Amino acid sequence: KIRKMVNSTEEFKEPSSDSAVVGRYTRPDGKLLEIRNVWTDNLEEEMSKIREIIENYPYVSMDTEFPGVVAKPIGDFSQSDYQYQTLRCNVDLLKIIQLGLSFANEEGEFAEGCCCWQFNFKFSLGEDMYAQDSIDLLKQCGITFDQHESRGIDVFEFGELLMTSGLVLMDNVTWVSFHSGYDFGYLLKVLTSCALPSNEKEFFHLLKLYFPHIYDIKYLMASQDGFHGGLNKLGDDLKVERIGQKHQAGSDSLLTAQVFFKIVETKFTSMDLLEKEKYKGELFGYGNNATVYRPGQISSTPSKVTGQSYLSSNNGAANGSNGMLNNSNGGGSQSIPPNLLLPPKPVEENDDEY
Repeated sequence: KIRKMVNSTEEFKEPSSDSAVVGRYTRPDGKLLEIRNVWTDNLEEEMSKIREIIENYPYVSMDTEFPGVVAKPIGDFSQSDYQYQTLRCNVDLLKIIQLGLSFANEEGEFAEGCCCWQFNFKFSLGEDMYAQDSIDLLKQCGITFDQHESRGIDVFEFGELLMTSGLVLMDNVTWVSFHSGYDFGYLLKVLTSCALPSNEKEFFHLLKLYFPHIYDIKYLMASQDGFHGGLNKLGDDLKVERIGQKHQAGSDSLLTAQVFFKIVETKFTSMDLLEKEKYKGELFGYGNNATVYRPGQISSTPSKVTGQSYLSSNNGAANGSNGMLNNSNGGGSQSIPPNLLLPPKPVEENDDEY
């Protein structure tokens, strides 16, 4: 029987002088749980620990933070392919900001001590493209962009280490996520150091190659009982209490793990029953499953943190009339591909949709 995951935090312990520690929490069983920050200076050390932990804790819950959605494609795309083309052009244009990875075993037990790593990537508000509302929200949730600019991890170096980590290209590793088309898009970009494939079929081929076993919780729940809403709402419905700060990738990956194993316990009673169902390898809103937007439906372009967003430079203004993004920080202009348009003004942030 699935053992219950941590669903409450009785005590928060302030981080020690170790600047890599995001937070230490005491679980109900008295054991310590730690979220660990990873920057360029401790990247290799922490990746070596992950190479060890994956052997006994092969369920990897993942979340990313990225700088919103800044563009939409134009062209002769089918309604279902349009969602992928929107994902592709935004992932190709933008940079990942954070990646959270949490590790558990088949029974839903976290590794003792540090079970969650939060990778912080190099990102410059003065040079890189982003949606202003997304950056504002991440700042409010404690992400320090000056640290990302000075200490952030180089994505090419991280991609090389991830390739040899034992986390990808492995049949014995299961990845767990929530509404994760963009998450896996950014990871594939990191792993291949290339733009995403031009069509959705090739994208899923790459996805299955690097991540043979994945579960998207939102797809799973939508297929089960028609659930609509975000990870926070689902956690509340299942009475799972968040550990750490929301809209930071480490905490979000922990909540993803807790929610997943709670679903396995309450709706499937065992991992074996879940694996017999047809939920593996599917992403909510992409591919050929029932969650893909069809012609005639009202569609929306998801952003990890703010819904639909608009293109912004570091001063919050964009000029797309000539296919160029104008920055005022002396960094010159960034070229925007000719088949992109600015999306409409963003909708108001709604946590239930996250």
